[in-house]
Amino acid sequence: MRIAIFTETFLPKVDGIVTTLCQTIRQLKKLGNEVLIFAPEAGVKEYEQSRVVGISGCSFPFYPELTLSLPRASMREALTAFHPDIIHVADPALLGLAALYYGGGARGGALGLPLVVSYHTDLPQYLHHYGMGMLEGLIWPLLRIRHKRATLNLCTSGVILEQLREHRIERTALWPGGVDSDLYRASQRSEQMRLRLTQGHAASPLLLYVGRLSAEKEIERIKPILEGIPGACLALVGDGPHRKKLQRHFSESPVFMSGFLHGDELASAFASSDIFVMPSRTETLGLVVLEAMSSGLPVVAARAGGIPELIENHVSGYLFDDEGEAIAAVQQLLRNPDHMATVQENARKRALAHSWEAATQRLVEHYQYARECFPAVK
Repeated sequence: MRIAIFTETFLPKVDGIVTTLCQTIRQLKKLGNEVLIFAPEAGVKEYEQSRVVGISGCSFPFYPELTLSLPRASMREALTAFHPDIIHVADPALLGLAALYYGGGARGGALGLPLVVSYHTDLPQYLHHYGMGMLEGLIWPLLRIRHKRATLNLCTSGVILEQLREHRIERTALWPGGVDSDLYRASQRSEQMRLRLTQGHAASPLLLYVGRLSAEKEIERIKPILEGIPGACLALVGDGPHRKKLQRHFSESPVFMSGFLHGDELASAFASSDIFVMPSRTETLGLVVLEAMSSGLPVVAARAGGIPELIENHVSGYLFDDEGEAIAAVQQLLRNPDHMATVQENARKRALAHSWEAATQRLVEHYQYARECFPAVK
């Protein structure tokens, strides 16, 4: 199969969508498929022997790390030369409008192709963290317009799938993410990494957060949790537009901000910590939660979004509604090593059920279904 993928974000940027697309492209190639990628220009010309067509753009004012690229007429030439069987667009915004034009709809768009749209970002919820919550009522009609063109709409968790259905978005299916369990494992633990993350206090309890440093992640909620654990340290692994505000917020706290880590270094950060804390209530799935669980790291996470579908409360991790519950969960884990070991083992087992191979095979089945039922969009 020949798949044209359109995305508003790609390498070298680091986030859940990029991780999902990179792992998916790698697995699609292993299965013998050909892939062409359209993304904002960032100097990346090829990934996994697949061409990346970079489209120039400009930074988004509210999120400078995000490049906004408008479709170009030259995209059609690259697309038609590739002869795709299907178009897949992740969270179409501006660049993704080209995918909505070339595929989908009642006649398959300008090129007569089936269109798969995957939903990764809870945009209506994000608005509330950037002072634009009053626009939520306007966003859903726009989302319905873009998703109406899709032959099939994919969601990364059941709760998000139901959310789209409640807002009258049809032709939905589940496409959960995965985790590289060979990379993220307990044996990646390193005393050197622990010393680094605790700034020399390796014997102290170490809490970890991995992800973008942005308003919608609600990282400030970790501060009372940290203060509720005497002698604990916190490591924030990642970067983003909220970094300076977080530096001020945690200025009197034992917090180390490492910036982005990758590959074995990131895996070592997971495995060398004690507890992973995820305060975000806007996760459509939460790939970093899976990575932590695969590393045998107990997760204490907000009971929101797609995360509860990954964690069995008090068994493979803990879910909380408020900071008091989170503090109690962290205390219980730290005070009971036997219980912590059981949670670690259960977390790893749960994560092993989410492989990128299985996730991509499911995606290929969705592609095949979209091709078979096309054109079925009314």
